[in-house]
Amino acid sequence: MVAPETSVTKAAPTLLPQPGDAAIPMALLELELSLDGFSGSKDEFAAFVRTVAADIGGELLFTLPASGLIEDCLTIAAIRYSDAGKAPTILFVCLGGDGTAIRVEQPGERTADLKSFAEAFVGVLERI
Repeated sequence: MVAPETSVTKAAPTLLPQPGDAAIPMALLELELSLDGFSGSKDEFAAFVRTVAADIGGELLFTLPASGLIEDCLTIAAIRYSDAGKAPTILFVCLGGDGTAIRVEQPGERTADLKSFAEAFVGVLERI
């Protein structure tokens, strides 16, 4: 009797992120966790985001109504965060449609123009 053939497939090794390549910088993780503590209202959103951004070494640039630009979002706060030695990053903090939940969004296709506006806004501020 002949033993049945068995096939063995090798799993591709998973590459771990390198120290300089971390998927989520620690400060951004801290930002996400700090934003979870929001228990205010729409009126308190900007002040809360300003405080949390400052805590991680970032800055609030501006807030504006989302106007359908980002799904399930009433208000967008643009913040700038700079990791040590790296170019500054623009992030959007969104006040959810229910007016209580906050989340962080990275610029994407729909918000590319808003990101450009935020970068131009920073350019103007730096010249003042």
